[in-house]
Amino acid sequence: MNNIFLDTIHGKKTERPPVWFMRQAGRVLPNYRALKENYTFSELMEDPKLAAEVTWMPIYDLGVDAAILFSDILVVPEALGMSLKFTDAGPEFGAPLHTFDDPVAQLKRDMSKLDHVYGAIDKIIETRAEGKPLIGFCGGLLTTFCFMFRDNVRDITFKNATEFLYKNRKASEQIIDALAEVSIEYALTQVKHGVQAFQLFETYGGLIPEDLYLELFLPASKKILNAVRDAGVPTIYFPKDLGNGIKAIDKEVADFVGIDWRMSLQHARDIVDPEVGLQGNLDPRLLYASQPEIEKVLNEKYLPFGRDNQKWIFNLGHGILPDLPVENVKFVIDWVKSVDWGRK
Repeated sequence: MNNIFLDTIHGKKTERPPVWFMRQAGRVLPNYRALKENYTFSELMEDPKLAAEVTWMPIYDLGVDAAILFSDILVVPEALGMSLKFTDAGPEFGAPLHTFDDPVAQLKRDMSKLDHVYGAIDKIIETRAEGKPLIGFCGGLLTTFCFMFRDNVRDITFKNATEFLYKNRKASEQIIDALAEVSIEYALTQVKHGVQAFQLFETYGGLIPEDLYLELFLPASKKILNAVRDAGVPTIYFPKDLGNGIKAIDKEVADFVGIDWRMSLQHARDIVDPEVGLQGNLDPRLLYASQPEIEKVLNEKYLPFGRDNQKWIFNLGHGILPDLPVENVKFVIDWVKSVDWGRK
């Protein structure tokens, strides 16, 4: 398959950077909102035909260069025996791990809980938009760990998880290992069903001190990413808010690293292994601005960087916000595809 996203992630030169957005499959799209009037999030995710439709929606409605599997990071805890419900306020576990005297004992693998994801991938591949690749993913280990301890959907401090992490180091390491083992099998099965790139989403990479993250979570994350690469699929690691800790993500960890909006792309390029590509890092909140203001930022900050850096995927510094004007999202994508990048 000839595709600018795949060419870039495989290290080939292209006339422009590829563009896709995290959380592009839904939220901001009118067609997705229309579906949500008739189906719950769980129904959309668990029905292969609906999941395929939502996955390909951004290709047709926005014009991005790659699709990402429509699913959720918390299906992995489900495969470890946790009961998960998606509410209008957010995901809830019936019995968060902190409610048990021995949380590790509660983790009982049931990989059949992930079968609906593989069914969705099969349908996505069957209905593939011509020339467009599919990105698979799973949640980062710290992020998933945090949600497994949360009992209040409005809690963004994840107090239960961080308290447990500091009080129960050995048990925490056992939970991390269990998550990694399931994530590896999950990722490799996604590869078998046809994903052509894979991203590890670590939304809360900055929740704990950088050195603790690198000590506790990076080694297991590396195992997941290396398992995927060994299967012949390129990888992207997005440890949001890890700061200068991203310099630890070298070629032995991942092919590309996602950069959040708090760090400039040039600083990231200066500190990250030059063999590792970058992805990001437009602040999604910029898309609330007028199109002339958006274009000014794109021309001043992103055009010069993209001219000089082939190993770069244009993306946001995190996911699309649900109330962004869809015409501004489309404007940015069209700009990336139409501007003269001046690459030689």
